Amino acid sequence: MLYRKISSYLEDYLKSDTDKILILEGARQIGKSFSIRETGKRMYPNFVEINFVEDDEGEQLFKNIHRKEDFYLTLSMVAGDRLSKREDTLVFLDEIQHYPQYLTMLKFLREDRRYRYIASGSLLGVTLQGTTSIPIGSIIRKEMFQLDFEEFLIANGVGEEAISMIRAAYKNRQSLTEEHHAHILNLFRRYLLVGGMPDAVNTYLDTHNIIKVREVQDAIRNLYADDASKYEKEHSKKLLIRRIYEMIPSQMGNKKKRLVAQHIQGKEGDRFNQYQEEFEYLVSSGISLSVHAISNPHFPLSESLQKNLLKLYMNDVGLLTGLLYHNNIRPILDDVRSINLGSVYESVIAQELRAHGHKLFYYDNRKQGEVDFLIDNYAAMSVLPVEVKSGKDYTIHSALNNLLNNPDYHVGSGIVVSNERECRQEGKVTYLPVYYIMFIQADMEVSDESEYVF
Repeated sequence: MLYRKISSYLEDYLKSDTDKILILEGARQIGKSFSIRETGKRMYPNFVEINFVEDDEGEQLFKNIHRKEDFYLTLSMVAGDRLSKREDTLVFLDEIQHYPQYLTMLKFLREDRRYRYIASGSLLGVTLQGTTSIPIGSIIRKEMFQLDFEEFLIANGVGEEAISMIRAAYKNRQSLTEEHHAHILNLFRRYLLVGGMPDAVNTYLDTHNIIKVREVQDAIRNLYADDASKYEKEHSKKLLIRRIYEMIPSQMGNKKKRLVAQHIQGKEGDRFNQYQEEFEYLVSSGISLSVHAISNPHFPLSESLQKNLLKLYMNDVGLLTGLLYHNNIRPILDDVRSINLGSVYESVIAQELRAHGHKLFYYDNRKQGEVDFLIDNYAAMSVLPVEVKSGKDYTIHSALNNLLNNPDYHVGSGIVVSNERECRQEGKVTYLPVYYIMFIQADMEVSDESEYVF
């Protein structure tokens, strides 16, 4: 069974005194239902799971219910022998976005306190936009992602003590030994091939067969495209979600790695605001990661957002490498110099940073150049630029230098991640091995824990 960090969060939530209902959201096939099911069954003697998608494909018992009394009656019909007191009964409402009326009903279920509830949703961001009454004060929204690199290490037998030692080396800006570096970097390259989708990771662990892994990834990618097609059919406006999603890998090969609105339908003069709904779906559904351009960075970055430019990345690096290299593992494992892995490395860094709670931006200035990522460093109350290098020229980064040397930005330091082993500081730039990205959390450490007390 794969270790998932979210399990600790779920356990803390279920042990807490809060009566707010947790909704675990994220893209499909990332393990939301499994994590809730495993934790819920372990903590509650009575665990009831209602999957609204399966209900819609079957008897549709819950489909047309809009009153809590009718819900209780139907729930007792299918799970009466597992319904007891609130203290020992957990009801899991899976794929809640499929029957949106239940999002509104959560407020009344919370007020009744008859049972403990938890929910999951795959297209929740999209669904909530069309929900007339959102129970803001009654729910907790928590976003989940597929396995990050640290979880992948654990799945591959790297122990807790080893990860703690690597984390300490990162904090102290120390390099791993050559042997340890080679081992972790080898696993990182395998992560580029496998990605973090639980089914793909399990298939890799069971078979170590790239063909089997790619079959799983193809099925997931097709599922995403089918979901987009279904969403498009529900709208009077002809949408182009699937077209844009399928364009992402090819656009990553461009110098700017940015989608060009005019390329979507081949029409000159097209602008991004014409495709606002398509982009909103791709990001809200969790199948794409958006990185917005900023030309004048200041902390916090959300207040600096001005440019109507963005990059889109696929949500999982394994899905990307499957499209780019199919069953050929050599470009990744052998680090073939003739092949530019820049888009792959940028994708995995975007995936890691987003999974660690960061909002993603990049620096785009016509005069100064472009830096791959900008994130907020809340501990330092500053902007932290992150440059990603996949080749040997990792010390060449003129745009990063320009940004760091601009006195108007007040940016004190930047990070360059690459395949190189040694950690070192040169001026304002810290060079780190690429796998250290797994420790750059949104709540970056402060020097004294007392700073949190007020």
